[in-house]
Amino acid sequence: MKSVQEQMAIIRRGAVEILVENELEEKLKKSVETGVPLKVKAGFDPTAPDLHVGHTVLIQKLKQFQDLGHEVNFLIGDFTGMIGDPTGKNETRKALTREEVLENAETYKEQVFKILDPARTKVVFNSRWMAQMSAADLIGLAARYTVARMLERDDFHKRFAGQQPIAIHEFLYPLVQGYDSVALQADVELGGTDQKFNLLVGRELQKQEGQAPQCVLTMPLLEGLDGVNKMSKSLGNYIGITEPPKEIFGKVMSVSDDLMLRYYELLSDIDLAGLQQVRDGIEGKAGGAHPMDSKKALARELVARFYDQDAATRAEEEFVQQFKKKEVPDDIPEVLVQTGEPVWICKLMTDAGLTASNGEARRLVKQGAVKLDGEKLSNADHEVAPVAELILQAGKRRFARIKFSEKK
Repeated sequence: MKSVQEQMAIIRRGAVEILVENELEEKLKKSVETGVPLKVKAGFDPTAPDLHVGHTVLIQKLKQFQDLGHEVNFLIGDFTGMIGDPTGKNETRKALTREEVLENAETYKEQVFKILDPARTKVVFNSRWMAQMSAADLIGLAARYTVARMLERDDFHKRFAGQQPIAIHEFLYPLVQGYDSVALQADVELGGTDQKFNLLVGRELQKQEGQAPQCVLTMPLLEGLDGVNKMSKSLGNYIGITEPPKEIFGKVMSVSDDLMLRYYELLSDIDLAGLQQVRDGIEGKAGGAHPMDSKKALARELVARFYDQDAATRAEEEFVQQFKKKEVPDDIPEVLVQTGEPVWICKLMTDAGLTASNGEARRLVKQGAVKLDGEKLSNADHEVAPVAELILQAGKRRFARIKFSEKK
């Protein structure tokens, strides 16, 4: 088992908040000393049959805990799914039928094991304990929280202030989610930033039960392909994990460099050193990975995860062929650049004969008229890392095939 410091470095990756961090360090320390893994929980209501990669941010973090040797509990909220999570909603959600919940739950189980190891994952349904509760038990649970505390929740507060209806059963949702942590005796619970209130309810209920309160780890809501809005099927900015390999690959290749770094941080299995190489490449630092190479590697990784390595290879080949056919003329001049150091993009364009001066090159970059391997550049100070070969484009019709070699 890795040291506490090594584990914390991995756990912090991509996380927005850890509550309470020193408590988590103490739990990890005890785990290392005793060899007893932590119980890590994340809950998912089966409200839709298909997942997109935004949903997998939490699952990827669960996998990191799993790889560190901890016990992962993938909780399917078949009971809470029939209430309907009010988080982020400005109206009461339509409750699902028992049949809809169970049908979606089966699909979820099939899809999450594309990421988690089924042999080391405990799949639990919260109806296992909630269905055993009597009406008196549920009233007793409801008595543990006041309406005033519930109205501290942002979405409830806004609806109350706006005189939008709040159904009584919606107040039960955070309590049931919190009680799930009591039933599982969870050490850690993961959730999106929008779930923070519910996760803290779990801590409070555990304290009331005399249990050590769980640590809470919140993860960001992943932006969609537009780089602005949360990934959503309704907005069309999503990457579905059951989409064809070619679609997944092409969508990953369409994201911006900055968004790609965020996708790497939240979705990739790459280690921290590899992540730094990706970051350095985007920032144009020496030794960094070329952004186009990084993007292809991420696209391959995701396709291989949801399908297999052969599918990833075929998807890349199809993308490259389509890219060449669509963007690059058959006969373009080759320019040999003898250097082992990054080259300023404006100087590279001038040396390649695409512009008459560095000033012209700078203007073209700022106008969004310059592409490196099909990726639009916006930073006129960008340093191009020396790779084997890349395609440089200025405007719609000026191309150069740049080949780097070390100075002799």
